[in-house]
Amino acid sequence: MLFTRRKRVVAGLLMVATAALAFGTQGAGPVVFSLKSVDGQTVTSDSLRGEVVVMAFGASWLPLSRTQLQGVRKLADQYSDRGVVVYWVSTESEDAKSKNFASDQQLRAFAQKYGLKVTVLRDPDGVVSKKMGVDQLPSMIIIDKQGNVVGGPIGGLDPSGNIASQLASTLDRIL
Repeated sequence: MLFTRRKRVVAGLLMVATAALAFGTQGAGPVVFSLKSVDGQTVTSDSLRGEVVVMAFGASWLPLSRTQLQGVRKLADQYSDRGVVVYWVSTESEDAKSKNFASDQQLRAFAQKYGLKVTVLRDPDGVVSKKMGVDQLPSMIIIDKQGNVVGGPIGGLDPSGNIASQLASTLDRIL
């Protein structure tokens, strides 16, 4: 009886996992978003159609983000001539009263300190990151030329910052 019950639990978990994959961000159609940069530009999903995009979600207070930033810079350097657009997206609040606050100037200084030469975007309410399935920081997502999230969020980033090799097979496949 215990064995049968365990089989049902495992079968149920497999069905839930399968449904999550089927109805997750992959294959759900183009994701629609609008984000502001720390320089006042607006980047929208429509403006990125026809581009392969990598978005690295993080926060300046997160220690791994420093390594992630260096990896993002290397990724942008390696793939920019192949048509990949890379952004670093801060999830920090724009509300000065929040414990999670960072001003645009602080984020620009943070990016400059770590040699980040990509556009820094803001997702202060986490609306876009949640829409893309991001549930941990740091995480990265890849968007194909049609505006679809490829796979799902990529967490567990290489601690040595070798993000380009971590994403290479996926990027090479969709380019």
